[in-house]
Amino acid sequence: MTTLSLGIDIGTSGVRTAVLDEIGAVVATARAPHVPQDLARIDAMGWWQAVKDCLKAQFAALDALGFQPGDIARIGVDGTSGTMVLTDSDLRPVTRALMYNSAGFDAEAAVIARHAPDVHITKGANSALARALRLQAEDTACKAVHLLHQADFITAHLLGRGGVSDDNNALKTGYDPETKAWPAWFADTGLNVDLLPTPVAAGAHIGPISPGIAQKLGLSADTQIHAGTTDSIAAFLAAAPLKLGAAVTSLGTTLAIKILSETRVDDPSVGLYSHRLGDFWLAGGASNTGGGVLAALFSAEQLAALSNEIDPTKQSPLDYYPLLKPGERFPINDPDHAPRMTPRPDDDVTFLHGLLESIARIEKQCYDSIAAQGGALPTVLFTAGGGAQNAVWTAMRSRVLGMPLQKADQTEASVGIARLIMHDAL
Repeated sequence: MTTLSLGIDIGTSGVRTAVLDEIGAVVATARAPHVPQDLARIDAMGWWQAVKDCLKAQFAALDALGFQPGDIARIGVDGTSGTMVLTDSDLRPVTRALMYNSAGFDAEAAVIARHAPDVHITKGANSALARALRLQAEDTACKAVHLLHQADFITAHLLGRGGVSDDNNALKTGYDPETKAWPAWFADTGLNVDLLPTPVAAGAHIGPISPGIAQKLGLSADTQIHAGTTDSIAAFLAAAPLKLGAAVTSLGTTLAIKILSETRVDDPSVGLYSHRLGDFWLAGGASNTGGGVLAALFSAEQLAALSNEIDPTKQSPLDYYPLLKPGERFPINDPDHAPRMTPRPDDDVTFLHGLLESIARIEKQCYDSIAAQGGALPTVLFTAGGGAQNAVWTAMRSRVLGMPLQKADQTEASVGIARLIMHDAL
């Protein structure tokens, strides 16, 4: 009997899925956009609807190849790190969802600062714990039972129950993957700690799919659900071999940096942190710069045409910090960090050259920050995400970083999460 692994990636722009066979080869993929929403008041049920839309397309693709949804033996989900929502016991959202780049929670940050250690990942007005406190305050009817990260929310709907997370998604909310515990001082902030999920190792088996959900989706009742991970870690698993010094830059809507390390390297003051990945650590962080800025300024056709006119061997004199709005996470951790995209030349080729090179410089600064804290510099660097398709940008980044870059054979986070669950926890 064929046994397939299904990875579900909840990205910024939509949902992507990938199905792998027993040897890890990609059988089929699918995608679906997110349901249009007011970004100031996101309904997490929109994520679940997008997943169901994507699964419908995925199952059609499998059917065309002679496979059935019942051939899927296991499912795992990755989501944007730090995105969360509060739900009741029936998994209905009782608050809006707050995204990974939500910021401005200064009152909550002040409370956290009074109780947290001097250096801690939960400090700052854009921390995940600050978001959790804000959501709890917005639950005026006190109906919340579960605090669920984005991947947790979809996993919970597949399981038919909440209360479980993975140690990758839980890290930014304050979970310590070494002690395997939430900090005792959380209760002093006023957080209802009963809302917190129980994290397990990323990729670990959790339990069977909800029979009702299996019937509605057309899946086997024997399908097993595994703990997820974050989108950037899933992208790493899709792109790179599991060897020390292997690094991945994910150039999607934002810029995510990961490098495999023997030691845990953390510096929340610059947005640097390490996730547990089996016996190793993935050190890195995520910047708010990236393809989202480029997409806001140029169409895909313009980006391709203008890039072809750039000489990547020449350094741009323009010094930008491309952001869509104030606020940066890594390599500068400052919720008020201002975008810098002026002066803008009259020539769009020159302007784009400056933007691309400036993002490359930020990428280098990210890796330099890891090395400065005792981590390793990359021995091999792969690129994932849409930016990997731009050959001119790749050549420019290679010059700035001072090393050859490799385009990953697989770049989709959905492939990475599917690979992870094939082996349970690494």
